Amino acid sequence: MSDTDRLAALEQRVAELEQRFESRESPGEPAPTPDAELFWALEGLASRVDDPGAVLITGHVTLPDGRAARWQESAGTRDLLDGDWTQQVAALAALAHPARIRLLQRILHGAGTAAELTQVDGIGTSGQVYHHLRQLVAAGWLHTRGGGRYEVPAARVVPLLTLLLGARR
Repeated sequence: MSDTDRLAALEQRVAELEQRFESRESPGEPAPTPDAELFWALEGLASRVDDPGAVLITGHVTLPDGRAARWQESAGTRDLLDGDWTQQVAALAALAHPARIRLLQRILHGAGTAAELTQVDGIGTSGQVYHHLRQLVAAGWLHTRGGGRYEVPAARVVPLLTLLLGARR
């Protein structure tokens, strides 16, 4: 590529960047989505809600045991910012222990009885496992089925995975 071609390409890129910057300065105009194809869910949400916006959780999961979990929930920004966040403390606190997170992960992979869960390396005694299971049941992250089996309710699978995804950031 010649110097003239490189300079022309650079001028084109600068012009595109300036145009993007100027469009962001327009009052009341949201910044354009960098890649509408990549952010299809965001674009769909933005087209359906007014300012100050909303948050959306959505997912489609097929678990190793064959159960399908499909979930979508949204809430307006004002409702979330102005709501009583302390109402979610118990649900979040139940997840705030490494053993409980490991138990949930193992249960999602098919282990379902306390006996199976006590076999997980480093999880602790059967008494400790039952203590953690009670905490998770009380917070709604688990429920019991027949035969002494535990499972994550389908309505909690996508929110749980979403919390884990959000914690990566």
